[in-house]
Formats: sequence, C-alpha cells, structure tokens
Amino acid sequence: MQSSATQAQLKVLISRDQIAKRVSELAEQITRDYQGETILFVGVLKGASIFLSDLARQVKLDATFDFISVSSYGTAKQSSGEVKLIKDVDQSLEGKNVIIVEDILDTGLTLSFLLKQFANHRPKSLKIAALLDKISRRITEVRGNYVGFEIPDEFVVGYGLDYAERYRNLPDVCVLSEPK
Repeated sequence: MQSSATQAQLKVLISRDQIAKRVSELAEQITRDYQGETILFVGVLKGASIFLSDLARQVKLDATFDFISVSSYGTAKQSSGEVKLIKDVDQSLEGKNVIIVEDILDTGLTLSFLLKQFANHRPKSLKIAALLDKISRRITEVRGNYVGFEIPDEFVVGYGLDYAERYRNLPDVCVLSEPK
C-alpha cells in the first residue's frame, strides 16, 4: 500500500542550493543594516524554524532568539482569515531591534497581526524577514524587509513549510499537488 506522501506530487520550485545562496545574501544585508547592534530574531513557529536557524548562523552580529506561535491555517490549505495567538514571546521587546522571521508572507494577515502586537511592546526597530513572498495573495498591505523569493500562487511545502504538519523536512521548496 502506498502512503499519501508518495501519491502526492512534489515539484521543486526552489532548490536547496538557491535557498542557501539567498539566505547567505539576506544574512549579509542584515549584518550591514545592524552593524554594531544587537538583534532579536523572533521566529514564527513552526514554519520559520529552519529558515531562522540557517539565517541566524550566518548573521555576524550579537543575536538572540525568541519564538511566537500563531495559527491561521490549521490543517487546511487556505487561511481561515482569523489569526490566533497560541504562544507569545518570552521576553520584553522594548528598546530592541526585532526581526520577525516568517516562512511565507502570503495574505499578510498573520504578519499584520504580529506587527500590531509587537508595536505595542515599543521595540527600537521592527522588521520582517520572510523566505517566501506570495504577493498575488496579499489581502492586507504588508511588506517584508528581507525577502528571499517572490513565488507564484502555488501551494508550497518543504524547508519548514508544511501541509497538515507534513513535508517540513524537505530540503527544497516544492509545489504540492494532490493526485488526480
């Protein structure tokens, strides 16, 4: 019996080599922008964990991590449109250079929600690093400051991105299509 993972179609959209090169470029840009400063990376769980790990290792600055968890998808392929805070940051953001690290900037609802939440904490600066940007699906006006790749309106998995908690461990970003 075949598993559903082998029945689903996966097509590489962005290879692991392209990802590694772009993450290195983003790290260099962040290092230049914050030269001599300390930064706090806030990873949006669970999808951004791999991107955050790779990015942070290449940033040549004093940096700390925190994590936040929100939900707008559940196990579906489409956002519910409602963002729920599941886990807040563990430390104060006041007076800190904060970079929210997200796997994908899609409708903008999650990041718009997080920007409002974080602004209340009075950080010194607040920016967004997103591996992927799906501009065609934007509902609310949100822009990433450090963006890896602009992608078409395809459902993607891998490199931390999932479908119903699966496929996160794929080294490439792949388009997922269900079998016909």
